[in-house]
Amino acid sequence: MLTLICRHFVACASAYYALIAITLLTLVPTLSLVPPGEHLTQITAKDFITVHTRNTPTTYYEGRQGPTGFEYELMHRFADYLGVSLNLNARHHPESVLPAVRESGDLGAAALPLLPNPPGVYYTRPIIKMQPLVVYRRGLNGISEPSDLVGLELGTLSEAGTSEALRDLQHRHPTLSWKESHELEVAELLARVENGTLDAAVIFEHQFRLNRLFFPNVERGFILGDPLSMTWAVPSGRGLGLLEAANRFLQDLQESGTLDQLVSRYFGHDDYLEYVGTRTFLDHLDARLPRYRDQFQQSARETGFDWKLLAAVGYQESHWDPDAVSPTGVRGLMMLTNPTASEMGVSDRTDPVQSIDGGARYLRSIKDRLPESITGDDRLFMAMAAYNVGLGHLYDARKIAEMRGGNPDSWVDVRAALPLLQQREWHSQTRHGYARGGEPVIYVRNIRRYYEMIEYVERSRQQFFQLEQTPVNDDPLLLFELVPPLN
Repeated sequence: MLTLICRHFVACASAYYALIAITLLTLVPTLSLVPPGEHLTQITAKDFITVHTRNTPTTYYEGRQGPTGFEYELMHRFADYLGVSLNLNARHHPESVLPAVRESGDLGAAALPLLPNPPGVYYTRPIIKMQPLVVYRRGLNGISEPSDLVGLELGTLSEAGTSEALRDLQHRHPTLSWKESHELEVAELLARVENGTLDAAVIFEHQFRLNRLFFPNVERGFILGDPLSMTWAVPSGRGLGLLEAANRFLQDLQESGTLDQLVSRYFGHDDYLEYVGTRTFLDHLDARLPRYRDQFQQSARETGFDWKLLAAVGYQESHWDPDAVSPTGVRGLMMLTNPTASEMGVSDRTDPVQSIDGGARYLRSIKDRLPESITGDDRLFMAMAAYNVGLGHLYDARKIAEMRGGNPDSWVDVRAALPLLQQREWHSQTRHGYARGGEPVIYVRNIRRYYEMIEYVERSRQQFFQLEQTPVNDDPLLLFELVPPLN
């Protein structure tokens, strides 16, 4: 699923690049007598590259571990590629980036849309596609086509690319009107849809994916027009050396698969918000997890696991309910059996502190007892499967995997073998016999999903923190300029 998401965003089709190449040729005028590598030589000589950017969750922001963000990651890698330091100027809105690049900057990297005929700059090759999307406040019915936007309080950001999509639409719907802001960012725009100041907004799809968790009253509407291309900008008139270096760098990222990985990391988890049970999970994430976060973190430090993984196991086991009881008598937040609790020294299975501590140490003991030939994620996934089905049945599944010509040290092959423990043809050949082998497969899959959701929420909260610190204007509409109807 994530691969498909990445392919949706990353502009990788050869026909697409051929079309863009034609466009780029029209954007790069013939150079005069400027040495081709003059600008790049200057950057190398001063030993840093100045990049003009924006302080947004999708571009660059200060996280708990320092600077981060999708384009920040690209900028930082590009500076390393050139062998220089990175100097950021993040005090920009979309419309101020290109003037800054023309006047004093080396590079503009701020979710810039590739638009025709930019004065004084060259664009690099495309980085990802950016699809304009209409979003609207929950409760407004029938927002499914462009004509539904007429008469609404509609907002967007100026000079970000989405306003161009609205101008194209206005030629077909002359009564369409909207408000543009050059002072706000996407999260602030969504906040105004959430609180009713605006009825709807036009942003990019990947921006909505990253921010939607924090705006439950903002609904996805419909895509608007054709996708644009995110690109970088360099100043013209100073040679093509920097442009060529940036294009080589971006092409290498694409061909190596690194760009796909970065897209997946920053924009690839929204599909988890679509499956049944997500709303309950998010509710429990706010209402229950904070009570046990410290203990998950403490147990993680003592056992070497990621605390979010232990929390995901706890959610799969009990939905973080310390009083949970299964029909077979398994009990507590980590659902320990009596023998396991005794082995781990847990005297009260309903005590969440004891349960989390015992469950974490039990998972560690299973992982440590697996053969050394099982490594990496395979080892972790098999340990989680054994936590559910028992170590003996896991060994039986490894045997079946080997009997079928598979690799007993590969989770993929063992995962395929586990359901066969339900079939007499296979479990009759094992030491421990029948097991509901399909359950640990689902169990591991769910834990991985919950883990990624927790990680997604944690990262998104870091990104969203900057919005919570932004002062709210008493009259938010003063930040907008009206684009009137054509007639």
